[in-house]
Amino acid sequence: MRLTRAESKAANKRALIEAAREVVGRDGAKAKLEDIADLAGLTTGAIYSLFGGKNELMVAMVDDYVGPLDLRSAEAAEFGVRLEEAVAEVARRFLRISADPQATGKLLFEARVLDLVLHDPELLGKLNASIRSTEVELAALFAGREHEGAAVTDRQALRLARALKALLSGLGQGVVLGVHDASEEFFVETAQALIRPAVLGPA
Repeated sequence: MRLTRAESKAANKRALIEAAREVVGRDGAKAKLEDIADLAGLTTGAIYSLFGGKNELMVAMVDDYVGPLDLRSAEAAEFGVRLEEAVAEVARRFLRISADPQATGKLLFEARVLDLVLHDPELLGKLNASIRSTEVELAALFAGREHEGAAVTDRQALRLARALKALLSGLGQGVVLGVHDASEEFFVETAQALIRPAVLGPA
């Protein structure tokens, strides 16, 4: 089946973003357009045609990045009714992500992205927006759940999401680097320890 012009354009954009992610993960700020285009099976001209140039492609790549905790496909119903159940399920999923053989490459990519964005305000802004977006999505899994006889508010859910994301990122890096071989019980209990008034804040 032949792709339409719009479908072909979208497929080429996706191929270039994926190629950029791989090349940036390897070369960081030294990533070359030629290497990205070659990996995507396209020309550098396609990059200029579809994105306008290297910086615009980097912006698209960073904007596409969801960070180490990608729960976009998760359904809220999968996480139980109580807040403690939802936090436990997020911790389990993050442990699985951290223990995956591909996690080392993801960690290296994150380090390269930081090297890239810290020298470019536009890219830094995009990364910050992406991080905030994933925090909001994670918070949506917690808002309204039962905790100590009351429903968790949107504000409390967002505070918890930010703390949990930071905690699990640190624990996950330890697993990837082989610093410790954390058990599921440890991940879950440590994550649930964040469910306290000092973290949740006022309703």
